[in-house]
Formats: sequence, C-alpha cells, structure tokens
Amino acid sequence: MDKPIKLTEKYERKGWPSVKRPDLKPPEGWNLSLLTSIERIRSHTLSPDGQSIAYIKDGESLSDVYLIPSNGGWPTRLSTDRPLAPYWDDETPEWSPDGKWLAFCINGHVHIVPREGGLPKRITDFTSSASNPRWMPDSSGLIVTVERNGADQLLLTDRDGSWPRALTSDNLGDHWDARPSPDCNYVVYTLRRFDDLNRLDVVLLEIATGKSITLYGKPSIRALSPKWSPDGQWIAFISQETGREELYLVRPNGDGFRQLTNYGNDVYQFDWSPDSKRVAVVLNREGAFELSIIETDSGQKSELRGGAGIHSNPHWSKDGSFITFEYESPLLPPDIYRIDVQSKHVTQLTFSNPLAMQKNKLALPEIIHYKSFDGMEIPAFLYHPERPNGAAIMYPHGGPKDQYVFGWDELAQYFVAKGYTYLAPNYRGSTGYGREFERANYDNWGVGDTQDCLHAAKFLRSLREVKPDRVGIMGGSYGGYMTACSLARDPEYLFACGVMKYGDSNLVSSWAECEKRLRIYTEIFLGHPADKLDIYLRGSPITDAGNVQKPILILHGLLDTIVPPESSEEWVEALKRHDKVFEYKTYDDEPHGFLRRENQLDAYERIETFLDWYLMPK
Repeated sequence: MDKPIKLTEKYERKGWPSVKRPDLKPPEGWNLSLLTSIERIRSHTLSPDGQSIAYIKDGESLSDVYLIPSNGGWPTRLSTDRPLAPYWDDETPEWSPDGKWLAFCINGHVHIVPREGGLPKRITDFTSSASNPRWMPDSSGLIVTVERNGADQLLLTDRDGSWPRALTSDNLGDHWDARPSPDCNYVVYTLRRFDDLNRLDVVLLEIATGKSITLYGKPSIRALSPKWSPDGQWIAFISQETGREELYLVRPNGDGFRQLTNYGNDVYQFDWSPDSKRVAVVLNREGAFELSIIETDSGQKSELRGGAGIHSNPHWSKDGSFITFEYESPLLPPDIYRIDVQSKHVTQLTFSNPLAMQKNKLALPEIIHYKSFDGMEIPAFLYHPERPNGAAIMYPHGGPKDQYVFGWDELAQYFVAKGYTYLAPNYRGSTGYGREFERANYDNWGVGDTQDCLHAAKFLRSLREVKPDRVGIMGGSYGGYMTACSLARDPEYLFACGVMKYGDSNLVSSWAECEKRLRIYTEIFLGHPADKLDIYLRGSPITDAGNVQKPILILHGLLDTIVPPESSEEWVEALKRHDKVFEYKTYDDEPHGFLRRENQLDAYERIETFLDWYLMPK
C-alpha cells in the first residue's frame, strides 16, 4: 500500500474564512491577472553556427521549446506538448554539434527534433525514464542519464534510440552532467559520492576502455559543471575548496591544475570562448550576478555588464564576437539578450514584459544586514513602499540552499505597490556568502534559521513605517517550513499571521514520503533519520503545533514529490487537534510550486485576501 491516504483537492478551514475587504482596491495600474500573465522565457542555448537560439517559454499550461534568430525576429515553436516545469528544476535544450538537431526531455524521456521542424521523436524507449541528453561530437551519439540500482548512471545511445551501452555502472554514487571531449574519446562528468554526500568529484572516463580517473575530488568539497575547452586542452570546473565557489583548470591527464578566479565572490556559471583563450563568467556579488570575461592565461578580468540584476546562461557565438545571455532584475522580468564583446552594445531579443506592467513604477530593494540571536550578520533585501500602509511581509526563500537575489519577483512588487514593506532575508544556510555560512544550518534545521526569521521580524518592527502588530510571514517550500517554525516557536508572537506554501512540518515522515533525490538532499544537511532522529524531531514544527497562536493559510499541490502533500495534511490535523485558526487549500494538478495560471491566480487571490484581512488596519 504505497499511499495509505488518498488525497483529493479541497478547501477547509477552522474559524471564519478571510473575506475580501470591500474597502481595499488594487493599486492603480495593477491587478493579479497582470501578475500571472507574464510568460517566463528561460533556459536558452545558442546554436553552433551562432544563427539561432533555442529556449523554453513557460506558458499558461506548457513549457515548450521555441527557436528565434540570434539577431532578433519572430519565434517559431518546436514542441507543442511539453508539460509545465519549474524553471529552477528543468533542463536546457541541447544542440547537436552540427546544429541540425535539438535534444530535450518530454514526460521523463529524451526527445530529438530537427532544426527545420517536425514532431519530437522519443529515443529512450529502452528505459522507464531518462534525462540530461548530451550529444557526442559526431552529432549521432547521445549520452543520457538513467537510474539503475539506486544510482544515476550514464548510457550511450544514438539519434535512432539504439540499444544503449553503459558508460558507468558502479554504485559509488550518482553520475551527472556528462561532457564528451572534442575528439570523442573521453567523457568528463560529476560524481556525487554516497559515502560523502557533501562531496562532488570531477571524473574522466575513457570511452573505449571504460577506465576512469578522478581529476578532482576532496572530502566534503563540491566540484561541479566540468566543461572542455573547445581545443580539448583544458577542463574547467567550479569548486568550493577555498570556501568560495571558484573556477579551476586542469589538463585531461591531471596536470596543470590551477585556480583561475579569486575575487571573493562565487562563480555561478561560465562558458568557454571558441578560441579557448577566454571564459565568460557570471559572478555573484551579494545577489547581483555580473557578466565578465576572464583571460585564461593571465586570469585578468574585464566586466561586461553589472548592476542590480541577474545575468545567466552565457553562450559565446562561433566567431567570438558576441555573447547571448538571460537577464532579469527587480524591475524587469527574464528575457534573452546579446552583447557585442568589443563595443558592449546590448540587444534585447525577446520581450516578455506586458505593456501594462511597463507603465507601473517598480521598487528596487536595498541590501541591509541585521544581527540574529547569536550575533551572526544576516543579509536581507528590503523593499520600501512609496506610501507605507503600516503592514509588512517577511519572506524567507526556499531551499534552504538558495538565495534571494536581485531577480524578478512580481508578487513582492504587487504588495509593495499596495503599501506593504517587504523583507526577504538570506538566513543561515543560504548560498552566495561562502561555504561556512551555507553550512551554518547543518544538523540545525528549524533552530538557528528560525531565529534568523524571528529577528527579521524584530528588524521590521523597528522600522518607523511598520506597525509592530502588522508583520506577517509568507514563504514557499523551505520558506513555508520557516513559516510553520516561526509561528510554532515564537514565545513573543512577533508575526500577526502566516502563509505556508507547499512547506514541511514533519521532517521524519516527509523524508520517507518524498522522492529519492530529496531524501538524499535532506541527508546532506541532517544525516539519515535512523542515526539522527533527535535532529529530525527537533527540526519538526509539528511537535510544537500547540504553541501556534496566529492564523495561518496553507496551500499545497497534490502532485508534489519534493515536499509531499501529506506534510500539509499532517500539519492541518495537528492544528485541528489544538483548535487553531487556519485555512487550507489544495490543488490536484499542481507539483511543487504553482505553475498553472489558473492556480497561481487562485493562490494569489487567497494570499492577498488573507494578508489584507489580518495585517491591514481595520
């Protein structure tokens, strides 16, 4: 009996439901329909000849693949039935080296489609599911990732979906991110070892013999994103060895190992230039992601584009004259751009921002720092409304290994336009501030990070524009878990209410019910519950549900495999036992995060009504 309790879409409550405030209207130029109308453009890749860009657009019901000329023009659609996928958990379409084919996943299987169009063809019928296609240099072979015997393995097949050859078969760990060498003789990949879940190794595999060597591997150190230089002389990768995520180079034979970057900021992404002499890098500077070029011989860096925004997914053109990238900021939703390397002239290629949104005045957050219970400095993003209404929202991000950044956040902008002060803290455990800060909540979920959230509330209550009794907390995923922890473990009752989106409440049962990769993800931070049961229980707010004194809105999708919906069911049952005030809404067609427009709109309406009722003045 895999699922002992059958869950169905429902709405229930304890206490009178929050109702729309007839005295409150949306800000001029705003409504919730506008927020949900923006179709996210993302995950682009430039064709080998530099003429076309493939990308994914998250529409109202699909995340389909599109094609657009690299100098701008009308997009064409390559897929028509690719289900919605969260942007943070999806793959990028992969061009074949000859530029004639694209590979991507649909419904858990690898598909290919000709550049000139046609129906995508599934090529991985030999397995129950496959992912992460990587083309061989001959544009015929493809390496795909499958799960076998509890580990992710690499298989070699071809465009026809021929019976595959296993490239890896050991059970040392998960084999990820395969990158074939330009001469077709080797594959470099990342190995996530099961005997040290904080370790990621860079491994080189000889295709003909199956022999492998570890080019880089150190206890409790992550190394990721290995990429060959186009001339095949170097492999670049990112490692946390120094405490920051820096870029390193090594020869395929293991010689010449050296650190290329040392700027005190994390390297987020990179791409080799076609002449193998430069690398385009994205550097994370306290949540602003700048685009720069580094000379591989000298290590000299030149900034291409900075500012309070997010550059991502850089791709060099074939001749090295331009780079395509994605960009978003608190003032602009994500779009695709290109920049001329010499003149630094930027051209926008896609346009996702509705005219109605362009007319609105948006807020740029400032970075502030406040002290937590133990004196640790917590960085946070603070939005000031032009006309404060006295209310404030504290928004802990998901993850926890994530970071609130200078990115597009339409819901934050909407509430700020309504007059809410909005604070998004990067509590301990967040990325972007070094390995020590990132691991500060190991064996400590729901304890130190909860205190960081409570001290964020104290910071908000100290602001002149905020009434101390009108501070709410709202978060999704780990942020939803932080909401439950903050309401259950706050003897001062600093928050007037909370919104918990697809968050956790019982770490023990959620570990058992979620999918494998999330079980391992939890074990990275907390260990195995059989060995660390006390840590799991200490981190579970359901043990303190009786302490909740403020109303809470709970929202969850029933297709969620990351934080299982049973977690919210357990939380609601506990709230009922203790006679607490709550509202609870589930969505039968939503996975982790709300992707469908109709569900987004419904959730936003419930959130707005709930917060307006409990935080706004009577």
